[in-house]
Amino acid sequence: MSKKIYVGNLPFTATEDSVRDHFGQHGEVHSVAIITDRDTGQSRGFGFVEMADGDADKAIGALDGSDMGGRSLKVNEAKPRENRGGGGGGRGGGGGGGRW
Repeated sequence: MSKKIYVGNLPFTATEDSVRDHFGQHGEVHSVAIITDRDTGQSRGFGFVEMADGDADKAIGALDGSDMGGRSLKVNEAKPRENRGGGGGGRGGGGGGGRW
């Protein structure tokens, strides 16, 4: 079984490979995802790492508060993603009294 880890306060220069290397010291890393801004493509300063349960627990204990690129990482078990609603739909017409 694997566990997803939230990694916050990542340096904006961090790459998936550098995060994999940092966490790989504590076990096998299954996947790394650095979250980027959809408009600019720049890192948003956080991401997720997936590791086997036991390795994930070791990595969380060892790396929370550790330094990476001059920043103190925030590392904990990822919470399930909330359903943020969606779509929003159209914005209903409000008469407005203008001419057509």
